[in-house]
Amino acid sequence: MDNQQAISQRPRLRIAVDIGGTFTDMAAFDEASGQLLFGKALSTHGELVNGIQATIDSAGIDWRDGHLFLHGSTIAINTLLERNGAHTALLITEGFRDIYEIGRVNRPDAYNLFFNKHQPLVRRSLRHEVSERLRADGSLHKPLDEAAVRELARELAGQGVEAVAVLLLHSYRNPAHEQRVKQILQEEMPGAFVCASHELSQEYREFERVSTAVANAYVGPRVSQYLGQLENHLGGKGFEGDFYIVQSTGGLFPVEHAKVGCVRMLESGPAAGVIGAQAICAQLGMGDAIAFDMGGTTAKAGVISEGRPLTTGSALIGGYEQALPIQIPMMDIHEVGTGGGSIARVETGNALRVGPQSAGSIPGPVAYGRGGLEPTVTDANLVLGRLDAEHFLGGELQLDMDACQRQMAERVATPLGLEPTEAADGILRIAVTQMSHAVKAVTTERGLDAGSFTMVVYGGAGPLHASAIAREIGIRKVLIPYAPGYFSAYGMLFSDLRYDYVRSVFRKLGEVSFEEIEAAYQSMEDEGRAALAQSGIAPDGIVIERAADMRYVGQEHAVTVDLPMAFFEGRDRSAIKRQFDELHKVRYGTSAPQEPADLVSLRVTVLGTMKKPPRHSVERGSAEPSRASVRTVKPVYFRSSGWVDTPVHLRERLLAGNEIAGPALIEEHASTTVVQPGDRLRVDELGNLQIDIGSDRT
Repeated sequence: MDNQQAISQRPRLRIAVDIGGTFTDMAAFDEASGQLLFGKALSTHGELVNGIQATIDSAGIDWRDGHLFLHGSTIAINTLLERNGAHTALLITEGFRDIYEIGRVNRPDAYNLFFNKHQPLVRRSLRHEVSERLRADGSLHKPLDEAAVRELARELAGQGVEAVAVLLLHSYRNPAHEQRVKQILQEEMPGAFVCASHELSQEYREFERVSTAVANAYVGPRVSQYLGQLENHLGGKGFEGDFYIVQSTGGLFPVEHAKVGCVRMLESGPAAGVIGAQAICAQLGMGDAIAFDMGGTTAKAGVISEGRPLTTGSALIGGYEQALPIQIPMMDIHEVGTGGGSIARVETGNALRVGPQSAGSIPGPVAYGRGGLEPTVTDANLVLGRLDAEHFLGGELQLDMDACQRQMAERVATPLGLEPTEAADGILRIAVTQMSHAVKAVTTERGLDAGSFTMVVYGGAGPLHASAIAREIGIRKVLIPYAPGYFSAYGMLFSDLRYDYVRSVFRKLGEVSFEEIEAAYQSMEDEGRAALAQSGIAPDGIVIERAADMRYVGQEHAVTVDLPMAFFEGRDRSAIKRQFDELHKVRYGTSAPQEPADLVSLRVTVLGTMKKPPRHSVERGSAEPSRASVRTVKPVYFRSSGWVDTPVHLRERLLAGNEIAGPALIEEHASTTVVQPGDRLRVDELGNLQIDIGSDRT
């Protein structure tokens, strides 16, 4: 074989890595051969790069064969939640110093008299006013006092401030003052991370914009430093391809953009999972689905409606009592603090609690044998026979059943006067109830009938609880996709480059001209095309999507309405109004077609399409699985029937068309699927496990 022939046969890998709270997952697609490779390792929170390299090593991959690296990480959201970000200051228009702390009147629970407002990321002594003012239309009212800004910058530098957020009123209309303030700060504070609000959000609502800018500045130094270290690591390993980060929308953007817009990657991993679920739905011709992801630390749920994930222009991030609004486009995902590593404990009054504290990867569940002493959801599954001590992660991680049963008895069962089996079952019942809240938050609380959706379940721990969660909510069909334990990383392989733009307009739909609307849209679209051109995306690979935030005249809040290009080609104002009326009816159960509507903001999504992995398929077999698919038969506990001898099938030996009646376990390398008594499982042509949920409460 000559050298040219050898080069042509080298792998051409698209590598995707997702860092979770417990595990780091890798999925790689070889564009030369069509092969898929997977790797998993415990997350290394001190040195995240080590966990990434461990997944690469486990799959036998050479970085030199990679031409694309796609990455999602919890580092941004963890920095926000753990409150260990940069020493941050805020510069804001004179007279508005306290708006960041005052916030809005509304709160997550209107009837909780003990609710505490969010704690600002910047203390008041580091919030400084800037003498300047623009009018609401962006025109000048009061010039910027540049000398005062320069003096303040020197003062902040002397105080060791690492990051500065800048919010000047109406900068979304005219960013000139913010741009000048940022320039002065960079001159006087070299090395500091400086974030101006207009760079992240060009729409109204100053509290949401300042909160977004502060969050970006707060996490920026740590995230950008990590991404720089990762770039250096990849370069040292011979990787010469392109490096993209997954945004909270599920789209990709270059690492250089991520370093300055770190807040855009807060929900990168969960969003990638929804993109993967969307791809599965498209392959099966399924329009509506719930995407449910359960990992080691949290459980997340999103919705795919008519083939598209539901998104939002802003969300509360940071937990119930620390939630801060982030005003950027992102997947509409609801998260609860329940995962495989969630700790079970008995509190005062013999109340059994599960989570939100997690054992993480260090020390991990008791069963991992790494020093963990508090029983977790994973330990409960082991006690009930749903996990196998010798075959967890394909036998790579041996679980300690004796330690697990001992700690379950000592810390949970005995204080409650229960047997360990009863205690473990109680832990799972509580966990399932808590996780069902995530699904209800994105369905029934949005006016959607959860029972009419198929639930696509993934994450290492998801398939263990899929059937029980479906029963809790009334869902009749569950789908476990190919490689569920790596699914968020796998979903990244289906992501496209994406840029989102928004402009606030505040015009009545009946009064604004199509020329004015078209000019605004074209400006945003041209900006997106230019950004994609820098990544080498050809014009025929660009897809444009338009939307608008609309409301009835007199309303406070708006809904985002997708607007097909045909509406603009035909200048069909009535079609835009009908689209809004119909969405309002779906969202709130009522509409007012006779009332005029406002155009609040215009939105554009610019996509640079990328090559997708081929459809995964499996060989067809008969309805009866082969005997070779059964690894063993072992006792497994179900609440309705107690301990039952249950067959354990190996997923890689199941064929399309195979059907299995519950109870059964389906084992694969990074996950186990529980088929409850009364359920019936069928393997489809893509290798997905489709489960029809029975009526038994197990």
